[in-house]
Amino acid sequence: MSPTPADPIVTVIVPGRDVAAYAAEALASLQAQTLDTWRAILVDDGSTDATGALFAHAAASDPRFTVLTHPTPRGLGAARNAALDLVETPFVGFLDGDDVLTPDALRRLTATLTRSGSDIVAGAYVRLRPDETGGYTPGIVQPWVRAATEPERLGVSLAEHPDVSGNIVAWSKVSRVELWRRAGIRFPEGKLYEDQVVAQRLYTTARAIDVIPDVVVHWRERADGSSITQHKDSVAVLSDYLEAMRAGIAVLDAAGHRAAVRVRVRLILDMDVPPLVAIAQRHPDDAYRRALGAFVAELATRADAEDIALDDATESLRSAAALW
Repeated sequence: MSPTPADPIVTVIVPGRDVAAYAAEALASLQAQTLDTWRAILVDDGSTDATGALFAHAAASDPRFTVLTHPTPRGLGAARNAALDLVETPFVGFLDGDDVLTPDALRRLTATLTRSGSDIVAGAYVRLRPDETGGYTPGIVQPWVRAATEPERLGVSLAEHPDVSGNIVAWSKVSRVELWRRAGIRFPEGKLYEDQVVAQRLYTTARAIDVIPDVVVHWRERADGSSITQHKDSVAVLSDYLEAMRAGIAVLDAAGHRAAVRVRVRLILDMDVPPLVAIAQRHPDDAYRRALGAFVAELATRADAEDIALDDATESLRSAAALW
C-alpha cells in the first residue's frame, strides 16, 4: 500500500465508463509518477463492466485514490464536474480512463506552475495507436500540438501566444483550482467534445499561461473503434462536434482574441474539416452533408473576413461543401 502524501498538491480527475480493458494501465501510470504528492478522484460513470471493481480495488490498495460512483451514466462532462466539486488541492488535472500519463508528467507540470506563478500549463501529447502485435504504440507529436507547446514559454498571455488555443484537450494540462472557481468554469453536460469550450475559457480568463514541449500523455485510439472520436460518421456526434468548435471560437471572439480566432479557424479548416468532408462524400444521410456544408461555409466566410490564406486543398473542400 502506498503512503498517503502529507500534502498532496494536485488532484487528477479520472472519469471512466466501461474502460475495464484500459483502466489498469491508466491507474498504473499515476502510481508510476515521479511526483508522489498527488491524489486522484476516480469517477465510475455507470459502468456495466468491471470498471467499478477496478476503481474500488485501486482505492483499497492506495489511499491516494478516491472513488465517486454514478449508478447510471451521466456523461463525461457531468463526471468531471462532480469530481471538480471535491478538489481540495491547489492544482487540478485530468486523465481519461483509457489514456496513459508519462512518468514525469505531474512533476513537470506542477513544478512549472510553481516556478512561474501562472494559472495553467499545457503540455504536448501523442496518439497511442493499435499496432500489429495487438498492443499500442505511441506516435509522434503532431504539428498543431508542437505549435501550441514548443518552445517552452512561461507567463505568457493568449495574445502573446495564440497558437496555444489549438491545444483543446482537458488531459494535457494542469491548472490552478482557483482559476476554475474564480471564472465559474464548468464542463458542458449532455454534450460530446466538451473540452473545446472549456479550454478556450481557461485560456481567456487565465492571468498567465505556460506551455512546455514535454509529452505528458498518450491519448489512446482504441483498437475496437469504440472511442467517441472514432464515431464522427454519426449525425448526432457531428452535431456536437460542430457545436463545440463554434462555441470555442465564440469564447475567443467574446474575449477579443482575434489572433487566436485566426489560429482556430485555420486549424479547423486544415485539420478537422478534411476528414469530415471525406465522410460526407460517402454518407447516406443528406443531413450530414447539409450540416457540414453550412459549417464550412461559415468558416470560409470568416477566413475571408480575417484574410486567412487557404491552400488549394482547403479551397477544393470549400467548393465541395458549398454544393451541399
